[in-house]
Amino acid sequence: MANPNTPEFALETSDEQTVLRVSGDWTVRTVQIVDEDLRALESGAGVTLDVSGLGQLDTAGAFVIDRTLRQLSDAPADIVGDHRNAENLIGQVHAVTDVDEPKRPAHGGLVDMLERTGRGFMNMLSESRDMLAFLGETLVTTFRLVLTPWKLRWTSIVSVLEEAGLDAMPIIAFLSFFVGMVVAFIGATTLRDLGSEVFVVELIGFAMLRELGVMMTGIVLAGRTNSSFTAQIGTMKMRQEIDAMQTLGLKPMDVLVAPRILAMVVATPVLAFVGTIAGIAGGVMVGWMALDINPALFLDRLQSNVPLDQFWVGMSKAPVFGFVVALIACRQGLNVGGSVQSLGSKTTTSVVQAIFSIIVIDALFAIFYMEMGI
Repeated sequence: MANPNTPEFALETSDEQTVLRVSGDWTVRTVQIVDEDLRALESGAGVTLDVSGLGQLDTAGAFVIDRTLRQLSDAPADIVGDHRNAENLIGQVHAVTDVDEPKRPAHGGLVDMLERTGRGFMNMLSESRDMLAFLGETLVTTFRLVLTPWKLRWTSIVSVLEEAGLDAMPIIAFLSFFVGMVVAFIGATTLRDLGSEVFVVELIGFAMLRELGVMMTGIVLAGRTNSSFTAQIGTMKMRQEIDAMQTLGLKPMDVLVAPRILAMVVATPVLAFVGTIAGIAGGVMVGWMALDINPALFLDRLQSNVPLDQFWVGMSKAPVFGFVVALIACRQGLNVGGSVQSLGSKTTTSVVQAIFSIIVIDALFAIFYMEMGI
């Protein structure tokens, strides 16, 4: 025997009109039973809704009925039968879902292009202003905690050092090793035509010590650690854990942002050093296997012809890269809304901004050191 509360419908079609009879309970718990069958209905005539046998009705059921009536006919439906709130509830749902989006006036391609350019420029200015405000707040908070070290959350700092530093070391070393090999192969191929394969040593030294070692570290951290920080803080924001934290009198800047900033500033130079050594090891491997350059000769020539200041040039960028990666990650995480879509969007934005910022900052460093004659 069928359950009397199960939603049912019957569509009676004639030349003059179409009658949709509904019965049973149409609620959020039951409408999925008939949803698929309702979507398959078709009719072009005027529709009359008979609610004589309708039981319980909530907004979900009213929405499904209203959607079906729209699907059957463009004309408003007549509601017949005695039900205490069917007409009122379906009418309210119809009014809410019947809002037409304002249509943009038709413009030419040039107008649309200028509009998008202007909107993008204003968004960039707004983003820059918000980033500078967050940067200032972060610097003030971090310096305040550094001057009062007993207020630092050392457990959080050590945890981030392990997660973002120690755990990232193998992949940074692995990638830098193969980048060093690629640079050595390209140098060997190019210099072989000039009979100067031995200068691959200087190429590897300058490239890895000054640029590629720290650059690879920054890009890996932007893709790995940056996305992790944004997702962690964003999830806390979605679950309202940050609101609960503030209710308890804890400041998110002290608890979430400052430990990550300090940990990344400390960990990034170490990771950059490991990446640089791994890149040089890749160059040594290529020199030994492809160019018959003994590793001892390679390292001796590297020490003699590549100044030590090239190493410090690269290392000077590492804390800045770590700070920027953590700063962008924390800001985008705190900007996450209440939806999963917002979390994904902010995570993507965070990674893109971090990689873009690292490349721009590296270019600025290059210009600065060039002007300094280093």
